[in-house]
Amino acid sequence: MRREQDMHKPQAAATVIGHRQAPVAASRVPHSESIRTAGAATVAVGPSRGVLKRSTASAAPRGVNPKQAAVPKTVGVGASRRKPWDLKGKVNDMEDKIRNFQTKARSVNEEMEALKGSLSHSQSRVSQMEKEVEQQRSQISKYEIELQALSHVRQELEKVSSDKSFLQKELSNLEEKYKVMETLRDSQETELQALKMKLSVQESTMTRLQSTLRDREEEVHSLKEMVAEQKEELHTGEMERRRLHNTIQELKASQRSPGNIRVFCRVRPLVSGGLSKHIQLPASDDKSIVLAKTEESHTGKVADTQKNYNFSFDRVFGPQASQQEIFEEISLLVQSALDGYNVCVFAYGQTGSGKTYTMEGEEYDDTRGVIPRAVQQVFKAGQKLAAQGWEFTFTASFVEIYNETLRDLLYTGKASKRPEHEIRKMASNEVTVTNLTYEKVYTEDQVQGLIAVAKRNRSTAQTSQNDRSSRSHSVFQLHIEGVNAGRDVTCKSTLCLVDLAGSERMMKSQSQGDRFKEMTAINSSLSNLGIVITSLANKESHIPYRNSKLTYLLQGCLGGNSKTLMFVNISPESDSFGETLNSLRFASKVNDCVIGTASSNKK
Repeated sequence: MRREQDMHKPQAAATVIGHRQAPVAASRVPHSESIRTAGAATVAVGPSRGVLKRSTASAAPRGVNPKQAAVPKTVGVGASRRKPWDLKGKVNDMEDKIRNFQTKARSVNEEMEALKGSLSHSQSRVSQMEKEVEQQRSQISKYEIELQALSHVRQELEKVSSDKSFLQKELSNLEEKYKVMETLRDSQETELQALKMKLSVQESTMTRLQSTLRDREEEVHSLKEMVAEQKEELHTGEMERRRLHNTIQELKASQRSPGNIRVFCRVRPLVSGGLSKHIQLPASDDKSIVLAKTEESHTGKVADTQKNYNFSFDRVFGPQASQQEIFEEISLLVQSALDGYNVCVFAYGQTGSGKTYTMEGEEYDDTRGVIPRAVQQVFKAGQKLAAQGWEFTFTASFVEIYNETLRDLLYTGKASKRPEHEIRKMASNEVTVTNLTYEKVYTEDQVQGLIAVAKRNRSTAQTSQNDRSSRSHSVFQLHIEGVNAGRDVTCKSTLCLVDLAGSERMMKSQSQGDRFKEMTAINSSLSNLGIVITSLANKESHIPYRNSKLTYLLQGCLGGNSKTLMFVNISPESDSFGETLNSLRFASKVNDCVIGTASSNKK
């Protein structure tokens, strides 16, 4: 009965192995009902042998007080061992051990199952927690992004707040302005009413003015048509003026002589004043001059006789003639340069006869010569023609012929580096000089400055007849190009103004050394000029232009397409009678020279 009760009612046991106490199964599995109701059996192991001893607990029947049950016997150290013959007791001890081990095994299995369940539950919990952690991390990253966005929103909110405060201030200002504007509106409404009244009056006035304006527009249209017609008539008149101007010049050139080179004679006044006795100028004729010479009788039986030499030119100017009067006579010729004609004016005469004074003059307005006055007239006429659509370009050059050598009077470099110059004739029969300075000029003052530079650079020297005698021939050229784009018309011409060196005799000038060399070159070039003039007058087949640099440079003016005028300057002194007679004879030859009729270089 005890064995059956022990089998049906397992008791909790505590096993002591060595000095360690194993956990009690009842404490591990509290929900086991069999363990809670069972008693306990204790097995002790002896310290010396380590053999488990059996202690048996008497199983008390149900319903019996455990305190009244028999106390189980304990086999331990010092207890009496079973007798060798007590096999039954030993078997019982072994059975008790088996039951204890079975109880422990069940407890361990139950505890293992409980741990497995707890482990699986913990693993599922861990996986769930990991998922939650991942969710929390993703949520945190979202929150961080939202936090950054919120930081920008906060900055924008602060900006919006500042803008709001600013706008509130602006609103308050605008409200104040609105109040002011309301006041102004009221006043302006009052003014508007008054203006409406005025507007009605102005509308009626405007209607009347519109009708007047239409009438005026019709008048303006008719006036524009009239202006266009007048411009056309003006252009036609300008062309007719140029043609008549050229005709007048040709008539003047052929009025007194068969040649068409015009010649003016100018008599220089005496240094001491008064009138010269051997030069006579008829009061009623401004184109004649008479040289009177008294010849003594070689035998003494007859009275002295007077021999007269009569000369006639296009115009003769006496000692009282002013620079303005001289230029007025040739101003029409200078005007021809703007009309497309080549024009050449040169002064000839003995040294000291006033050639340079005639061509260049002095600094004062009343004493300025032909060159500065011609430049002034060309620029003024060019400005007037600009109103008719003309646009002119001017190019100036200044060259001298000294001892049969060309020199650039506008050269400003070192004297040791002066370039050499040669006269070249182009295919168009134009004569040019190589390496010469051609300066574009735009104002009259600019040309006057160039003339002053050339005047300083020109070769002069003192002789017995003249304190400042020109020892070279100077040639000033102003190249003119005109364009009228509106009428597709162009013109091209050259204004050539020449101051020749003075002719002189050896006996009278008493030149020596360099002066004698200069005098020889001057007289030679002037002699060649006379030969060329004679050849042209005789209509010879060969004209020796190349005999001197002067005639070669002036061949376009003497035998080409040019209107040419020569000033013959004479000295009034009686001891210059021979040179004066030679100059007048040479001028007569020039006046008889035929070089052909000039034509306009116009396209």
